[in-house]
Amino acid sequence: MGRDYRKIEAFQLADDLVLLIYKITNNFPKQEVFGVTLQMRRAAVSIPANIAEGATRKSKKEYLRFLYIAMGSIAELEYYINLSNKLGYINNDDFQILNAKRKHAASKLFKLMKSVEKEALGGN
Repeated sequence: MGRDYRKIEAFQLADDLVLLIYKITNNFPKQEVFGVTLQMRRAAVSIPANIAEGATRKSKKEYLRFLYIAMGSIAELEYYINLSNKLGYINNDDFQILNAKRKHAASKLFKLMKSVEKEALGGN
């Protein structure tokens, strides 16, 4: 279909969120490298990756399916952010910043999903 995922604002915000997650998780305890750190990074990377993959799909319904997967990853990431804060791996300032960026990315993704959903119901 030729959508350029790099121009999609939801993708850009999710990509920024991934970079911040990597930066913050660099300071997590080394024993968490295969635990919370890995899971948190995996969930974060899944968001822009699914937006990108979905954007290349031919039908709007396929695109929408990948956007739903990305939204699920945002929910999963929310859990890891909260858990990391409870465990003391993320200080309150970083917690607030991460949560704000996650909410902003989720909001843009939700709007994109609603737009694609409307187009998908109209055909193609």
